[in-house]
This record gives sequence, C-alpha cells and structure tokens, in this order.
Amino acid sequence: MDDLLQWLRAQLDDDERTARAATPGPWEWRHEYGEPWQPVADGWLDYSGEHISAPGDRATLFGPGMTPHADAVHIATHDPARVLREIDAKRQQFAACVDYLHDSDEGVDPLAATILRLLALPYADRPGYRDEWRP
Repeated sequence: MDDLLQWLRAQLDDDERTARAATPGPWEWRHEYGEPWQPVADGWLDYSGEHISAPGDRATLFGPGMTPHADAVHIATHDPARVLREIDAKRQQFAACVDYLHDSDEGVDPLAATILRLLALPYADRPGYRDEWRP
C-alpha cells in the first residue's frame, strides 16, 4: 500500500504542475458575432480557423480541421482553476484515507484502501500503475 500512496501522491503533484503551467483561467465560453469565444490571458480562442495570439485578437481552438466543438467545450470546462480545486479535494481525501488506513483492527482499513485505489484509477494509463491496485 505504501507504493500506491507514493505513486498517487506523485500523480497529484504532476497534475498540479501541469495546471499551474497552463494559461490561468477562468476559461469560459461566450458568444460574440455568433461564435463561442474563450478568453485566455494572451488572447482569444475561437472556432473561426484564425490563429492570432495578441490580447485584442483571436486564436484557433475550433475550425476546419481543428478541435471539434464538444472537445473545445470540454477543454474550457476543465480549466486550470477547476483542476487545482479537484487536486485539492483529492489530496484531502487522500489525507483522510491515510489517517484511517492503519486504524482498523484487521490491519489495513478496507474502505480507506478502496478509496485510495479509486483515487488512483483515473491514472491507470500512466507509467507505474499496477493492475493489483484496481479496486
């Protein structure tokens, strides 16, 4: 179980680094000239096929041969601020489980172990994940 704890902590740290390196949010969709636009720190993301990064201009997220609209909405929905809140919530769950992990009379608390395995499951495609950790 200690290997799972160490590995899961590293995945959360990696997600946090990625979110903090991204353009800060909030990322949101709004309509101007009939097009959904997404404001970002260095400009705009839209689906027009244009790629201009100045704050007063627009940049491409969706257009011919570009990101499909549903994907663009998904990206905007999962902006760095939301990801950081999710990481914080996962870390709190992680800490609560670690507190209870060894408090069981049977050795390892089965509920805490299951929750930790569930927290690790979204990262199953990353290097180091072990099938034995599956809930």
